[in-house]
Amino acid sequence: MNEKLVEVRTYTGPGFRPLVFFNLWRVAVLNYSKELEPANICKVERHPETDEVFVLLRGQGTLFVGAGEPEIESLEALEMEPGVIYNVKPLTWHTIAMSRDASVLIVENADTGEHNSQFCQLRPEQKRLIVKRVTRK
Repeated sequence: MNEKLVEVRTYTGPGFRPLVFFNLWRVAVLNYSKELEPANICKVERHPETDEVFVLLRGQGTLFVGAGEPEIESLEALEMEPGVIYNVKPLTWHTIAMSRDASVLIVENADTGEHNSQFCQLRPEQKRLIVKRVTRK
């Protein structure tokens, strides 16, 4: 296929991989990796200047979101449904717990990265909440 007409991209490896870039945005895939198992999630992140869109493609995913300044104070769980768009707003702490067969599509600003994101370590009780919430499904 002529790539001037259609770009075809796929990614089946573990973790995060940007696949398509256009002007100020990119589309990426986030596949299961050990860091996304509930017991291994130890931090959340947020992006002060941009939204971030998540779409569960397959498997099971739980999107955890929260508020707080300068660190996360509250944590809510959203069971992700395949094909549903979850638009995480700027300054919202977030992370995703995923099943081993899960894959999530991500749409975000092309320059989103560690240099313009903030990270917060979870407290022990928040980590326990994530494990408890995911394992009781």
